[in-house]
Amino acid sequence: MNRIDGGVLAPNGFRAGSVAAGIKKKKLDMTVMTSDVPAVVAGAFTTNVVKAAPVVWDQHIVAGNHAVRAVVVNSGNANACTGAQGDRDVQKMAQLVAEGLAVEAREVLVCSTGVIGVPLPMEKVASGIAECVAALDDSIGAAKDSAAAICTTDTFSKEIAVEFEVDGKAIRIGGMAKGSGMIHPNMATMLSFITTDAQVEASYLQNLLGSTVIDSYNMISVDGDTSTNDTVLVLANGTSAAPAVAPGSVSEEQFIEAFKFVHTELAKLIVLDGEGAGKFIEV
Repeated sequence: MNRIDGGVLAPNGFRAGSVAAGIKKKKLDMTVMTSDVPAVVAGAFTTNVVKAAPVVWDQHIVAGNHAVRAVVVNSGNANACTGAQGDRDVQKMAQLVAEGLAVEAREVLVCSTGVIGVPLPMEKVASGIAECVAALDDSIGAAKDSAAAICTTDTFSKEIAVEFEVDGKAIRIGGMAKGSGMIHPNMATMLSFITTDAQVEASYLQNLLGSTVIDSYNMISVDGDTSTNDTVLVLANGTSAAPAVAPGSVSEEQFIEAFKFVHTELAKLIVLDGEGAGKFIEV
């Protein structure tokens, strides 16, 4: 396994576009990440009784075992505790992305992070989505912009990518994450997005993610608060020519090692950037 450049866009078939839509006073605050082909998805979400509207939307998609084509993320506004309006806004965000990509709304995952209890400025969101879709690219710069666009109080963006070979064919896993305040065991105000071009079944990916978060994100504690918006999403689009990942396959051992490494490294970066953090303890 080797570390490579490219972050969340390192795997084949993923693109992203990011803009400063004006949700935050300045800096990038919206990103749309897409897969050129339908991708299977796995997810882990907040354990908070109060769940933000985007979390409920994403949970429904993951539970329905729907293939996905895109993820749209805004920072600066969490769309949490916003009632029925928040639900409508999530659906509208998904619809706008779907229209721009000529896919279905149920193929679009939505995430938000930021201030709680304030409705989304949907005019800015709508124009931001259109700009993101127009800017889609698979470059290293596009990956860095996407990682920056999801940040709130983070002091640096967090991304990683690795590559390994099976039977002479490469499999890549990339990722980006945000989170520095309101971090408590069982994730809390943390977003993490992982992509891979591996061929893998959704049920296998979901089981692997479930065991992985226990020893990575769920080990984090920064300030004792819990969040309404915690989300970890993994998209696998199967574009690698390497043998499929499955129980007992020649790809399985290396995939699990790389998968857990990516999540653990992102979790460590979140801790290192914790609000007021002065000590880093690994157990």
